[in-house]
Amino acid sequence: MPIAKTPAITGYAAAWSIVFVWSFWLIVSRVAGNSGLTVYDLAAMRYGLASIVALPLCIYYKPWRGMRLTQIAVLSFILGPVYILLVFSGFLYAPAAHGGIFMNGVLPLISILFGVILFGLRPGLRQLSGAALILISAIVLTWDGSATSGKDAWVGDLFFVIGAMFFSTYMILSERWQLGSMQIIFCGTIVNAVIYLPIWALFLPSGLADAPMGPLLLQAVYQGFVPNLIGLLFIAHASRAIGNANTSSILAAVPGGGALLGALILGEALSVTGIVALVVLTIGLLISVRRRLPPPV
Repeated sequence: MPIAKTPAITGYAAAWSIVFVWSFWLIVSRVAGNSGLTVYDLAAMRYGLASIVALPLCIYYKPWRGMRLTQIAVLSFILGPVYILLVFSGFLYAPAAHGGIFMNGVLPLISILFGVILFGLRPGLRQLSGAALILISAIVLTWDGSATSGKDAWVGDLFFVIGAMFFSTYMILSERWQLGSMQIIFCGTIVNAVIYLPIWALFLPSGLADAPMGPLLLQAVYQGFVPNLIGLLFIAHASRAIGNANTSSILAAVPGGGALLGALILGEALSVTGIVALVVLTIGLLISVRRRLPPPV
């Protein structure tokens, strides 16, 4: 019995650890615009710095063995510059709280839609009820954000939702293909570094040379090592151990953490309508949790 329970315990621990890590990542990404760095610089940090750690490991473990070329191409694209540049651009228009709401909060809803469309899975009444509350809350928060955070906040929200679609696809494939940690790091970091860094260095605008040292180090540590190393490893383990639906639901606790930190650190306050919608969103997330039956004795 203890052996059978261990993977689930570590899976829940990994998922909840990411909740705390990502709540701070929302704040760090939101303040990146004040550092003089461009979104292209942040993407370069994400792939370039992480690859310094990942490259020796990939050379040693050779994670490309056992992977089809199509798997490498698909996973690298999903975790690639299109996804991360959309996310970073979202923070230029919308507050940090919206990043948590529209990237993490809608994950269960997107997972349900993709499950129906791609695999013909039929969600239960509980999942549908939770998804309905999530959808209503997201609509209200979009409207409220345009009123309290500026008329262009919806643009950032849209970028965040598209980013959530990319990430939900990654989680589904991670579970379906049973990908190893080094395989994910290889595709998400090394392949994208090889493709993106030359393009960034030769053609894309950069504020790296003029950025103050303090903000530069903060962004380097968080963007370079947290998402592509810690984040991907923990998410992959959680998805395999407790399933995509449970992982999505736990990660959807990030909106509350992001909103709280945004208010405490950045002074980003939600209106009364926004707070009510965030509460309803949280209820929807709790309802949508799919519990697995315990393993047979």
